[in-house]
Amino acid sequence: MDIKISVKVITPDGTLCETEVLCLEKACDSQEAIGLSISEGKDLLQSVQEQIVQAQCKAHTSQHSVCGQCGSRLRSKGTVPIRYRTVFGDINLKSPRFYYCKCAQSNARTFSPLKSLLPDHIAPELTYLETKWASLVSFGVTVDLLKEVLPISASLCAESVRNHLHKSARRLEAELGEEQLFFVETSQSTRAALPVPEGPITVGIDGGYVRCRDNGQSHFEVVVGKSIPQDRPDRYLGLVQTHDAKPRRRLHKLLKDQGWQENQCVTFMTDGGDSVRDLAWHMAPASEHILDWFHITMRLTVIGQYVKGLNHVNPKEGEQIGRLLRQIKGYLWNGNLHEGKIVIEDLTCDLEEIETSYASIKALRKAAAEFQTYIENNADMIPNYAERRRYGERVSTGFVESTVNAVVGKRFGKKQQMRWSKSGAHLLLQTRTRALDGTLRQKFEQWYPGMKCETQDPATDKLAA
Repeated sequence: MDIKISVKVITPDGTLCETEVLCLEKACDSQEAIGLSISEGKDLLQSVQEQIVQAQCKAHTSQHSVCGQCGSRLRSKGTVPIRYRTVFGDINLKSPRFYYCKCAQSNARTFSPLKSLLPDHIAPELTYLETKWASLVSFGVTVDLLKEVLPISASLCAESVRNHLHKSARRLEAELGEEQLFFVETSQSTRAALPVPEGPITVGIDGGYVRCRDNGQSHFEVVVGKSIPQDRPDRYLGLVQTHDAKPRRRLHKLLKDQGWQENQCVTFMTDGGDSVRDLAWHMAPASEHILDWFHITMRLTVIGQYVKGLNHVNPKEGEQIGRLLRQIKGYLWNGNLHEGKIVIEDLTCDLEEIETSYASIKALRKAAAEFQTYIENNADMIPNYAERRRYGERVSTGFVESTVNAVVGKRFGKKQQMRWSKSGAHLLLQTRTRALDGTLRQKFEQWYPGMKCETQDPATDKLAA
């Protein structure tokens, strides 16, 4: 059978234009012949897109070919060819240039209507798709995916996709305000008059490492966080702190985007490292800072492994050190920091006095001394973990550990040989975190209101990301 598909366009002056865009000769005696194939669908989409874009640009040019003040037709200076890249193929257009009317007040002599209409020569929808997919998978795979399912130009390459992603990320960066040390903008009396907040917010911040391409440095740290409000969707945070000039402003904006107000309780959970702890310090008036229990037990576990080796050489001393470790864990779990510090000091002193042939005794003493320093530096962040657990509150940043794997490990090749520049990794983090928490589309709709779809389900878009 013969199938003909045509497009009808009614111009602003009421003229009807009908154009045949695709003619197919299809069989009906096999399963693979039923419906459109991928190549036929690409041809159809590209042909329809070309007719629509040509008609829209022609109408826009016609509207601007007449002087808006006196109504006289503007004199043409000729046309130049331009290529407009869309989701459904590249469209070749003729861009006319007109002389300004004598009654117009302008320093320039000529103007191009399509230049102002299509400044980037690329459709926002295509930029969004490239940015989202390249944030989730590699640039090369993104190019292959786009070419596989859409009538994308064969000239599209990984470098172009990367440049478009960086451009979107820099636009996000430009929207940040100035960096500040403190972000308390209201007085205590003003905060007391604020409405009752929706619920507490828990923010977990941790760090990961990415291979560095710069000479003389093998890795650099990437800070990753996750904000979990009680009544709103979760949000991700990512940055390269040694490159980012506005890390605290970035965290503050994320909280503001989630509807945070200054009388709302915020719990910051970190591993006690200087970089992540300083990021959240003095961020919110009604806030508490908690040392992650997971990192405490992780350090105790390392010491415990050394003690197991000591038991084989000096069983009596090993049993005594093991008993001290259990006491330390119990005191810290119940928030008894005073007794905990005393037992930690006893631990380090006993290890110094032990006379043994155990090969790893120096490493054991070093781990114990580092643990003592770690607890002293973060003493003001150690709560009663047992009480928090009884009330159903978080005591660990296990959710952030999974966030590090999702944000860093699965895209930056944590166990692979790929290397990154600090600027490139930082820009990718800005779009990747938004793609993962489902807010990238919302940001593009804010930039380009015409992209909004009334029937779109935000939950579906987040699931797809």
